[in-house]
Amino acid sequence: MDNLALLMEGFTNALTLQNLLFALVGVLLGTAVGVLPGIGPAMTVALLLPLTYALDVTGSLIMFAGIYYGGMYGGSTTSILLNTPGESSSVVTALEGNKMAKAGRGAQALATAAIGSFVAGTIATGALVFVAPFIVSIAISLGAPSYFAMMVFAFIAVSTVLGSSRIRGLAALFIGLTIGLVGMDPTTGQPRLTFGQPLLSGGIDVVVIAVALFAVGEALWIAAHLRQGKQATIPVGVPWMGKDDWRRSWKPWLRGTVIGFPFGAIPAGGAEIPTFLSYVTEKKLSKHPEEFGHGAIEGVAGPEAANNASAAGTLVPLLTLGLPTTATAAVMIAAFNQYGIHPGPLLFKTEPVLVWTLIASLFIGNTLLLALNLPLAPFWAKLLRIPRPYLYAGILFFATLGAYAAGMQSFNIVILLLIGALGYMARRYGFPVLPIIVGAILGPEMERQLRRSLQISSGDPAALVSEPLAIVLYAVIAVFLVVPPLLKAVRRRTRGGGTGGAPGAPADASPADADADASLRG
Repeated sequence: MDNLALLMEGFTNALTLQNLLFALVGVLLGTAVGVLPGIGPAMTVALLLPLTYALDVTGSLIMFAGIYYGGMYGGSTTSILLNTPGESSSVVTALEGNKMAKAGRGAQALATAAIGSFVAGTIATGALVFVAPFIVSIAISLGAPSYFAMMVFAFIAVSTVLGSSRIRGLAALFIGLTIGLVGMDPTTGQPRLTFGQPLLSGGIDVVVIAVALFAVGEALWIAAHLRQGKQATIPVGVPWMGKDDWRRSWKPWLRGTVIGFPFGAIPAGGAEIPTFLSYVTEKKLSKHPEEFGHGAIEGVAGPEAANNASAAGTLVPLLTLGLPTTATAAVMIAAFNQYGIHPGPLLFKTEPVLVWTLIASLFIGNTLLLALNLPLAPFWAKLLRIPRPYLYAGILFFATLGAYAAGMQSFNIVILLLIGALGYMARRYGFPVLPIIVGAILGPEMERQLRRSLQISSGDPAALVSEPLAIVLYAVIAVFLVVPPLLKAVRRRTRGGGTGGAPGAPADASPADADADASLRG
């Protein structure tokens, strides 16, 4: 009941005319940018992050709530109409949604995606209201060893468990940790990796890192790999659903929500697994399995609900533990940091009004998204006709402007270009970008927790396993690192050494990566 009372207070703050305007602008901006080809929610949030500098912290985060959900909706529009998912979690939506659009059912595909996103987002945000304070009550009692173990767990999860290659994932993580080391040593005050440049003594602004990796790096990558020329856009009217479509969609919406939220709430990162699980589940339970692969509406409704429920679920570890487990959550950490606010268990104690206003704004933004974007679907479809050179030139322009605004230093533009080139090279050679930014953001905090643990114990490393949660997490990490290679070895042995993969495809490539690459290459 206390949580509900705090939520009502949050609604009181969020429903002011000014904050409603911020939510509306966020929804429209997020959808407008997210609907553009190849731009996912993470890149949308990174690109629009500098626009919130002039706002107060409450208005900024409310706008970000709208941008967050708007970017998710825009990604589904691109997947359905252009078969170009902005991120790997939208691949499944493209599989069935684009087939529906080509069959003249694009309106129904967009409608079930939008309504499914609303249903899943609302239920998952409601779950956040009750789950987050419970986790906070536990997290407050934890010490530095447990927080250090949680960060190691988050690093291992985003680097090895869900990636296509463990070695590349860990290499990307160490790149991010190296970027996070730039600046002054917090204990000794000695410069680290500054190369004699005084402007680097304060470290690299996380906003510049986020914009460079997602806006610059991804824009260069997509511009280099999407085919030249104008891509055909499937025309669509105002989304609507018939009686049979409603009957076939409402159960997948609920099942997708149940599947997606736990994957987001557990610090394991990514929505790829729940979307594919939802797709497989709907295919097995459907009364029309023959339609899958040819435009089954359940194949859009379930995965889109799972995707959005997982996205809302990622706010649980983000707000309660300060752990960004997806690319979009990592960029949102940067949004908090620019105001000197550090998400974690104390956030609910030190900034209760801000937190509950933000959660209330998630409900409002989700509702505005459905009310505005269903009738605006034909307009968003027209945005897809923007010529690619103009699109990517605009992205690079706003990214450069945002990097300069982060510190009003032209030196930031140099850093932007260097890290943007790093982001492009990471994609070029198959290194995941998420571990880089998670390492850069969480690396300094992990260092602080490690040093705190060792200082309390006078340098005794046994202190790192002095709390029950830390022991459990290290055991889980060991299972993650040891069991999959053993199972893979057993599989190879039983198959006589064969990989069972497609000719010319790497043995460790995931279906999501393969489909995403195929979509990006046209």
